[in-house]
Amino acid sequence: MGQLTPVFAGFIPLLDSAVLVAAREIGFAEEEGIALKLVRESSWANIRDRVAVGHFDVAHMLAPMPIAASLNLTSLAVPMLAPMILGLGGNAITVSTALWREMADLGSDRNGDPASTGTALAKAVARRGDDTQSLLRFGVVHPFSGHAYELRYWLAAADIDPDKDVEITVLPPQLMADALAAGQLDGYCVGEPWNTAAVAAGTGRIVTYKQAIWPDSPEKVLGVTRKWAHSSPETLAALMRAMSRAADWCSDPANVDHLTGLLAGPDYLACSPDLCRPALSGDVRLGATTSVARPDFLKFSGGLAAAPSPVHGKWFYDQMVRWGQANYSASGEADVLEIFSPALYRDALQIGAAPVEKSIRLFDSAPA
Repeated sequence: MGQLTPVFAGFIPLLDSAVLVAAREIGFAEEEGIALKLVRESSWANIRDRVAVGHFDVAHMLAPMPIAASLNLTSLAVPMLAPMILGLGGNAITVSTALWREMADLGSDRNGDPASTGTALAKAVARRGDDTQSLLRFGVVHPFSGHAYELRYWLAAADIDPDKDVEITVLPPQLMADALAAGQLDGYCVGEPWNTAAVAAGTGRIVTYKQAIWPDSPEKVLGVTRKWAHSSPETLAALMRAMSRAADWCSDPANVDHLTGLLAGPDYLACSPDLCRPALSGDVRLGATTSVARPDFLKFSGGLAAAPSPVHGKWFYDQMVRWGQANYSASGEADVLEIFSPALYRDALQIGAAPVEKSIRLFDSAPA
C-alpha cells in the first residue's frame, strides 16, 4: 500500500461515534488508503467551529447541524453537507427518579410508550401551575439537534409548550447525568451511554427513547464543509467506503463485546463497559426494575441504509421553522434537500439505482 492520506475527524464521546472508531481501529480506513486521526471534543459547538475553521476535515455531527451552518443560523456558519448517516436511534429521554415517581403515580407507562409518558408529564407540569420558579428544566445537547427536536415534539404532542411550560437548557452530553444528580436538571434528552449512566447511578429513569418517538430516524451524520468535499472528492469517497464497511461490522452482534471494549477505552468514551453494552446489545435498562429488549435501539448499517434522505433533512428544517429558529424560504428548503442528498454516498459505493425515498412516521402521526 502506498502513502496513506491523513484525514482528521472530530467526535463527541457517544456510542454513535462507533463507525468512526471502528473504521480506524479495525483497519477499514487504512485499507482504503486513509490514515484516520480521531480527536475527542467536549461539545457540539466545538465540533461545529473546528470543522468550520478547518481543524477537522470531517466530523461525527448532529444531523441538523449541517443545515443550521449552511443556512447561517449559527456562529462560524459555512456551507456543509451530510453525505452519510452514522447511526439511527440511540437517544433517550431521562428524568430524575423523583419526577419519575410522580409520573408513575400519574399513570405513566413503564416501558417507554411516548404517548403515555408525555401525558403523565403534562399532568405533572399542570400541577406546578404558572409559577416560573417551579418550571421543570430539561437539558439538550445543542439547539440544532435531533435531541432538541425530539424532546420538543414529544412535549408538544402532550400539549406541553416547550417554550413556556418548561425550561430547556444546553449542556454537553457527558455532563447530563451529573447535572441531573446535582438537581440542576429535572430531565434531559441525550445519546447513549449518558442515559444509562443516570439509571446505573440510581439518579435517573429513562421514560422514552428515539426509536419509540421517531423509528429509524437519523441521529448523527458525517459532517463536512462543501469546500472540503469539493476539493477532496476521492478522499471523501474512500472514507465513506471505509465507514460503510465499519458500520456493517458494528451492526454484527458477534462484535458487540469487541466494540464495547473499544468505545469504553480511554481514548474514546473513557467509561465502564457496563454503560456501553446495553444500547449496543439492545437490552436496555429503563430503571431499577424495568428493561426492554430493543435490538434496534441504536442501529448501524452500511449500504443503502447509510445514505442520507432529503425527506429527513426537510423534517429537521420544518422543526427549525416551527420553533422559530429559521424563517421558511423555498431557497432554504432547496439547500436542505441538497445537504441531505444521497448522491455523493451512492457514487462512492457505486450504488447505481436511486434508493426508494424514505417516509417519516412519528409516534402520533401517519407516514409523511
